Amino acid sequence: MSLYQDIPLSNESASLSRWTSHDTSWMLSLFGTAVGAGILFLPINIGAGGFWPLVLMAILAGPMTYFAHRGLARFVLSSSHPQADFTEVVEEHFGASTGRIISVLYFLSIFPILLIYGVGLTNTVDSFIVNQLGMASPSRILLSGGLVFSMIAIMMAGEKVMLRAFEIIVYPLAMILAGLSFYLVPNWHLPELSAAFDVGQFTTTLWLAVPVTIFAFSHAAAISSFSGAQRRHYGSYATPKAEQILKRTSVMLISFVLFFVFSCVLSLSPEQLLEAKAQNVSVLSYLANVHDSQVIVAFGPLIAFIAISSSFLGHFLGARESLNGMLKKQSLLSAKKADWLGIVFMFFSIWGAAVLNPSILGMMEAFSGPVIAMILFIMPMIAVYKVGALKRYRGKLSTYFTLVMGLLAVSAILFKLF
Repeated sequence: MSLYQDIPLSNESASLSRWTSHDTSWMLSLFGTAVGAGILFLPINIGAGGFWPLVLMAILAGPMTYFAHRGLARFVLSSSHPQADFTEVVEEHFGASTGRIISVLYFLSIFPILLIYGVGLTNTVDSFIVNQLGMASPSRILLSGGLVFSMIAIMMAGEKVMLRAFEIIVYPLAMILAGLSFYLVPNWHLPELSAAFDVGQFTTTLWLAVPVTIFAFSHAAAISSFSGAQRRHYGSYATPKAEQILKRTSVMLISFVLFFVFSCVLSLSPEQLLEAKAQNVSVLSYLANVHDSQVIVAFGPLIAFIAISSSFLGHFLGARESLNGMLKKQSLLSAKKADWLGIVFMFFSIWGAAVLNPSILGMMEAFSGPVIAMILFIMPMIAVYKVGALKRYRGKLSTYFTLVMGLLAVSAILFKLF
């Protein structure tokens, strides 16, 4: 049973070529889920490795983003049960035991990120109140509780309210990203291209940049709910319509985010990028110091707040659905009671993390990395050769490409961890 039922159920006669407000709302929701606070560190994390690895990753980012999320959406929509969520689909295709393990890992890959966003949201607002407004720091317990409650209240209001919230959040985010990117253009300088080309260093840098790129554009947490919404809205047209929306989402992400990344990287020298990486500060913080720009100083907290808020909503969507599915499978609770129990659990967990502000969150994020890569890139491609409903995708170049990039991402993450 899906969490949201306030979208029309019969639009099968709708033309695939006709783009609707429903499609735009979901495109913005997926965009908002992907663009979290990590975008402020992305130019440094990718650009510090050199200009040519950045160029190649920019070329690969589009296919990686689209093919992987399309594969996960196809997997969710391959179920023989119209109302199936991710938990039910993996059990249907991989069996109860394996499906249960995958479902738990899927939840654990999203939930730590949700805790991180709870902490980040509290820290961002607290910093804004103290540094920009010149007021005393408010009670962290009250501030974090109010922020987390407000975010969850939006999700509790239903799909239409959630999609509307994404529209309100994402449009300013996209405009500010584009505006700052253009603002930095006068500071661009051509990178040094005459230096000796080191194949080994280039290959290593590119390999380690794969997971960074994947997670910068990942909106996997919202794909299950997104796929279910398209099935309710478009019926038998759900798969091609979902692919159309995902394609436009990928184009939007690549256009805005990569322009921002290149604009930031071309505004800084390789030495400055390495210095920023060593300081572990966001690119806007470093740019504000280098260029002494009040414009960048002013927009930094706003971008962080909007990006964290939009990504929080998308990840909460995935965590809520995943936890509900597991609770229903492991207990005699009704769907409604399981939903409320899951919401209460997540509210107090996120609130507690926001109050405590633990340093262990970085380790939890490191755990999420390999699992997201496996579920987004590897598992759906394995399903192509296991599930009859997906057999028409066997032997496709995109299937092999997605699988290889997933394996590279997991190996690079494990290499950096150990």
